[in-house]
Amino acid sequence: MHVPDGFINAPVSAATGVLAAAAVAVSLRGARRELGAAGAERTAPLAGLVAAFIFAVQMLNFPVAAGTSGHLLGGALAAILVGPYTGVLCVSVVLLMQGVLFADGGLTALGVNITDMAIVTTVVAYALFRGLVKVLPRRRSSITAASFVAALISVPAAAVAFTLMYWIGGTTDISIGKVASAMIGVHVLIGIGEAVITALTVGAVIAVRPDLVHGARGLEAPLKLRVGGELVDAAPKTPAPAPVAARSTRKIWITGIVASVVLAGFVSFYASANPDGLEKVAHDKGIDKQEKDHASKDSPLADYGVKDIANARISGGLAGVIGVGATIVVGSGVFWAVRKRRTDEDHGAPTSAGTV
Repeated sequence: MHVPDGFINAPVSAATGVLAAAAVAVSLRGARRELGAAGAERTAPLAGLVAAFIFAVQMLNFPVAAGTSGHLLGGALAAILVGPYTGVLCVSVVLLMQGVLFADGGLTALGVNITDMAIVTTVVAYALFRGLVKVLPRRRSSITAASFVAALISVPAAAVAFTLMYWIGGTTDISIGKVASAMIGVHVLIGIGEAVITALTVGAVIAVRPDLVHGARGLEAPLKLRVGGELVDAAPKTPAPAPVAARSTRKIWITGIVASVVLAGFVSFYASANPDGLEKVAHDKGIDKQEKDHASKDSPLADYGVKDIANARISGGLAGVIGVGATIVVGSGVFWAVRKRRTDEDHGAPTSAGTV
């Protein structure tokens, strides 16, 4: 659902740019709380890895209908794994890398894409996820089921958001009803693929390291004791400290990096070559009449290939690996800085209080 330059007019593009910048600023503050929360010292370093994994999986277009494909948006996955604020930042980093390095998604439309693919998907998915977790039984399978539903709904929600933006600032005179029906219809199908990928990934991480899943915190129900005929909460049991090997994220890091490199560098060659949902609708409905050349069209990595390498398999695979590396470096840098800022604030608070 990467919107190119020219689909949305300048005023709306500028307005969404301001909205996206504000949302990123709020997310930076919120991420400091998420990454500084109890237990987050183990999940904070993984946020960059989550961004890289989303980048890799987005290269895997899967067929959803005749002549149409779809790919992961990632908002639901990021929000459930590392928290909604950090999730917005993860997807925003991915979109920035794709726009600057790979000419995927217009640079003037970056605000549109962050609003649609990072903010809308994350907010809708996490709100729905938390609502479902509150009413479902407190067990791991409920987290996986809630992840499936949240991811499924987040994709057509993004399609609705694009339709609204196009209704306000579209650059071609196309019936908004036709755009809405086409966008929502195809993205409901894409949402099924999003839901499967999200649920499988969240389920896999919960199976081995539930402590690393933001959405699974507090999963265990408190122990109840019957006192005087009434059920009361027992005093919380202080868990024994986990061994160093159990607390280490090294295995998760290695597994995540290897999976991302394999998906982006090798499996992506077999992804569907059909246009994705937005590209298909834009072509069929004439939305793409005003599409403009990308400012990074001459990038050595444009269109997910390395310039001057003739072999398509090697060119695409190498571009994918470079993208994974660049995303994990930028993402890890952002989240390291966010985490360090929170740590500095926590350490500085007592000193400041003592000098008043």
